[in-house]
Amino acid sequence: MRYFMKLSLVLVCWGAIGSGESVAESRDVVVVANVENKDIRLDKREVRNLFMGNTIDVVLEPVSLPPETLTRAVFNTKIIGLTESRIQSYWSQMRFSGRSKPPKEMQDVENLLAYISTHKGTVAFFPADVPIPDHLTVVYQTRQ
Repeated sequence: MRYFMKLSLVLVCWGAIGSGESVAESRDVVVVANVENKDIRLDKREVRNLFMGNTIDVVLEPVSLPPETLTRAVFNTKIIGLTESRIQSYWSQMRFSGRSKPPKEMQDVENLLAYISTHKGTVAFFPADVPIPDHLTVVYQTRQ
């Protein structure tokens, strides 16, 4: 099953590249948080640190889409700067050493949006074209 999901991601990416569009250029992402302070903004480094288990000045719980989604591939390329396999290797080391654990994963955009909508202090990334409810705050976007 996992092999099939990886193969599907490869085929989706192949189709994007074959059409003259690279994976990183196929979409923009927004990083959205459920916070009291609507003025909060994060820079790329802070977003990367949050999703890689490092601390920043703001305490937020990152929540992610699963590895086989195009949005996650775009996020990994544009924000994290690592391939999914490198990220998985990193998290294996972090779990083994007991230092940190990866972000919780939701199966799709709808479930992810529902989760952060009902959990204060959470942060997640979405395709830029997803309507974001007013009670949530866009804290970073790749399209500037």
